[in-house]
Amino acid sequence: MHDIRAIRENPAAFDAALAKRGLSPLSPKILALDEARRARITASETAQADANAAAKQVGQAKHKGDLDEFERLRALMADKKAEIAELDAQAKAEDEKLRDLLLTIPNLPHDDVPVGKDEADNVEIHRHGTPPNLGFAPKEHFDLPAVQGGMDFETAAKISGSRFVILSGGVARIHRALAQFMLDTHTTENGLTEVNTPVLVRDEAMLGTGQLPKFAEDSYQTTNGWWLIPTSEVTLTNIVSDTMIDEGYLPRRYTAHSLCFRSEAGSAGRDTSGMLRQHQFEKVEMVSITKPEDSRAELDRMTKCAEGILERLDLAYRTMALCTGDMGFGAQRTHDIEVWLPGQNTYREISSVSVCGDFQARRMNARFKRDGAKKPEFVHTLNGSGLAVGRCLIAVLENGQQADGSVKLPSALVPYLGGRSILTAEGVLA
Repeated sequence: MHDIRAIRENPAAFDAALAKRGLSPLSPKILALDEARRARITASETAQADANAAAKQVGQAKHKGDLDEFERLRALMADKKAEIAELDAQAKAEDEKLRDLLLTIPNLPHDDVPVGKDEADNVEIHRHGTPPNLGFAPKEHFDLPAVQGGMDFETAAKISGSRFVILSGGVARIHRALAQFMLDTHTTENGLTEVNTPVLVRDEAMLGTGQLPKFAEDSYQTTNGWWLIPTSEVTLTNIVSDTMIDEGYLPRRYTAHSLCFRSEAGSAGRDTSGMLRQHQFEKVEMVSITKPEDSRAELDRMTKCAEGILERLDLAYRTMALCTGDMGFGAQRTHDIEVWLPGQNTYREISSVSVCGDFQARRMNARFKRDGAKKPEFVHTLNGSGLAVGRCLIAVLENGQQADGSVKLPSALVPYLGGRSILTAEGVLA
């Protein structure tokens, strides 16, 4: 959420930043609501002062026996009480309107974010590896002979509908191995703390990280009001909600492997084949909580953590700085990491790492206090995939495919597969 004081102080800068995202000026509407709210608060305070003054005088009038003045002051106090209640209700209503509006406005981009309309304007900032020359026409993951028996979309559709899959045998074990490999790397080499969090959360948690109120249709809600998390960013970041953190406790760096659930409301007709876009999937998430001056460097650090997973898996990738028109709602700057998929002959997103500044912290009331400081400050939050497990499985299968229908697996996974390094054309680990 945005700082109303910053908007008051420099509305032109606020609107200029929104314009980079392709949005019309909003400061006039925001400031009009803010002015109306403040005017009613001031009027209520004035009425309260009048009521307090009358309260002092009413006793004096009674002591003097001035009954007319006594009754006048009593009537005045009753009027002021009603006036204060009405003004307070109006101020509360204006405050809710202002908050509701601010909750729907996206974060402001960093100055170093490329300005653009859509993904065509994203800027490549790093590239690693060379797409493999397989020597034959590559297949997509769901068409690989080695995968045919271990990736069942038909049975999943019978049970749950479209955009679900059942993994079994060697494919399921590779999927599990990938998640374990990611967690082990992040915890033993990258300094992240492993956390196991719920997948059901309250409204407040979704509101805090920006999924609500604007993107409710993108997630699933149970009949008793819980939300299924679209990513464990929600739970990991909310660990510090409504918390005052000691400066020495920062930075906090978390990772979690969890199920994620997304309705894919805006993706009709896209990636309908295979595992690329599912309603239920698994992801290893990274979340960092930092001091304001450390968050930009932390973005680069987290990006390298995600890139390192792909490098250990011998996968070619590129890293893109998203333009202002392609960034997510809560981000100030985002790095998308795209892995090479031979079956599609292109790079596809496998991780998105974002710095949010104090945007989420204001929504969650997550603050810290510097040593010796009188006033607390809002923390900065960051999140990123480290990585999407299903998409990583796709990349491993497609990049390792062999002419005989088998799949050669990355050496980094061999210890997690009981020493096996091949998924045979029959779907058996060997």
